[in-house]
Amino acid sequence: MRLRSTAHTSRPWRIHEIAGDFRIEDVWALPTPGGPDDLARLVRQFAEGTGDPVPSPVGRALFAIRWKLGALLGWDKPEGGLRSRVPTLRDRLPADLREGERGPDLAAVPFTSVYQTHDEWAAEMANRTMHGVMHIGWVPDGNGGHRGQMTVLVKPNGFLGAAYMLAIKPFRYLGVYPALLRSIGAEWRRNTPTATPN
Repeated sequence: MRLRSTAHTSRPWRIHEIAGDFRIEDVWALPTPGGPDDLARLVRQFAEGTGDPVPSPVGRALFAIRWKLGALLGWDKPEGGLRSRVPTLRDRLPADLREGERGPDLAAVPFTSVYQTHDEWAAEMANRTMHGVMHIGWVPDGNGGHRGQMTVLVKPNGFLGAAYMLAIKPFRYLGVYPALLRSIGAEWRRNTPTATPN
């Protein structure tokens, strides 16, 4: 379920100190019910999960087109990415986060972990169109449990980046996010231990 930006901005996340110059693109409630200490399990699922990172034919087709365009136009070359075009957000971390747990990089998509705490995790990627952050928070669900919350933060790279983000917006909402959320929920349910009867 898509949430208002205030679902992210109203919480005391550490990411606010680090990525204050990024704009909120999307905030989503993740179908990952759990207890107060389950963020680490969700992070492992993102990093090592066996689920399809683009779990729909429409999404796969859109990503195939995107990667083809990126190759033709040079959007994804290393010199347009982290530590080349833009510095990593790890350079902005206060000492406690820099010395704390970093968290895992993602295997299926080009996101590099920035930091991980008990209730939040941030990973970043950059190319010639934008610098983006995926922030996963672990929040109370209002019913006595907890769940994940995913926020996408972006800093477009000039006119090209702004035009690119605007152009892909309808495709993200129609072809990518709905299938991605279903896939995240299905993998979470598959990997959630079931209570054994007494």
